[in-house]
Amino acid sequence: MTEPVVEGRASRYERIHTQLRDLTTGKSPSLMAAMATICAVLHAKMPHHSWTGFYLVAGDELHVGPYQGPVACQVLRGAGVCITCWRTAQPVVVPDVHLFPGHVACDPRSQSEIVLPVLKDGRVVAVFDVDSHQPAQFSEEDIAPLAQILSLLDPYLGS
Repeated sequence: MTEPVVEGRASRYERIHTQLRDLTTGKSPSLMAAMATICAVLHAKMPHHSWTGFYLVAGDELHVGPYQGPVACQVLRGAGVCITCWRTAQPVVVPDVHLFPGHVACDPRSQSEIVLPVLKDGRVVAVFDVDSHQPAQFSEEDIAPLAQILSLLDPYLGS
């Protein structure tokens, strides 16, 4: 059911990080371009991703940014996994989205989700969201390799 984050997934994340580093470092013209590249590569290389993308902080709500997958909710507000990540500035791993209070079902086929904050000067400016049509596709072990990939955005965020 779930591919453990040991040999298979861990080495895949490392290869993806190397590929994305080579594609973005000094090559992406903007934050949006780097985000779009990260989404495209992760979505193509991780078979359990059904939606891979960013939501950008816009006042008191989140607006969809670069993504791959089915049409997304364009605006998120109030509750949900992405809102929780934004408000806590902490990653959120949800093995079963149907058990998450206030879950927003942009795609009713989604079964599990992981969301990580993107920080600039200690505040969340975006969240990175990945959904899967399979339950329990993400664990705490996915956080570090995804955070390493997201660190490729640091030069575009400034300080």
